[in-house]
Amino acid sequence: MDVRFTDEQRQLRDAAAKLADDLGPGSVAELADDDRIARLDKQVEATGWRSLRSDGASGVEVAVVAEEFGRGLVDVPFLGPVLADDLARCIGVDEHATIAAGGRGIDARGYRRALELCETRVLAADLDTAHTVVDLTRAEAGFLGAPVAVGDVPAEHAGRWQALALVTTTADLVGVARGAHNLACDYAKVREQYGKPIGSYQAIAHLLAEGLALIEGSVSVLRHAAWAVDELEVAQAIRAARVAKIYCARAARTVCETAVQVHGGIGNTWDCLAHVFLRRALTSAELWPVKLKEIDIGLS
Repeated sequence: MDVRFTDEQRQLRDAAAKLADDLGPGSVAELADDDRIARLDKQVEATGWRSLRSDGASGVEVAVVAEEFGRGLVDVPFLGPVLADDLARCIGVDEHATIAAGGRGIDARGYRRALELCETRVLAADLDTAHTVVDLTRAEAGFLGAPVAVGDVPAEHAGRWQALALVTTTADLVGVARGAHNLACDYAKVREQYGKPIGSYQAIAHLLAEGLALIEGSVSVLRHAAWAVDELEVAQAIRAARVAKIYCARAARTVCETAVQVHGGIGNTWDCLAHVFLRRALTSAELWPVKLKEIDIGLS
């Protein structure tokens, strides 16, 4: 495999990064800015990225956007709609829907329908009012009534969709880790103790260096899994996605907890963005979670 991005993929990454930087929340207070959220939602809708798979995009390209949106804490739906779009495309229905997992609609802000894959059967359910729980950047909603079957997908497509779901949440985790690490590095450059930036002290520098090493490893395993979604046999694609998910979930949690630690006392306050990154990482890790016993290698 060639892990290098094509020119088009680099342009997609840069466009997603710019959107996240321009309209993503720059502080905890901005999470409640309805005007900013409306503008962000309008811009994401205009890009057409929520229907990337219908437009012929690869798993790599979906992961590119998911990673940048995770880094920028983009707090309008992307992960849910892009996965629902892939299911709707396969069964030939036109649904304005997000995705459901664990008996609830996720990424549900602005959505009243959710699709869920149960083995090879696609189920649809109406959603209750969306609300935030642990993750302050993504809303979820309960079902209004029992889900009903709306179609079936081939077993191969169901397997690839499973790999795509794992890869998309893994990309979000990698982006969240990058964002939290950037936040910690920026703080370490300006916060002074004993007349010097705290980043100049080995205790802080080593924590940040270890976080960067975890991120680099996460990027590598994510790139392979994203490529595998469309290029390898289904069983191999799922295995690659599982390995990536379990590795990156652990790495992202460590990096986010390190960001809290680097901020010291202020890192435990509501106004510090570090806890928002940690909350998102914990939530993404629990979407289609993977256990060590599901893969045939050990990870320490």
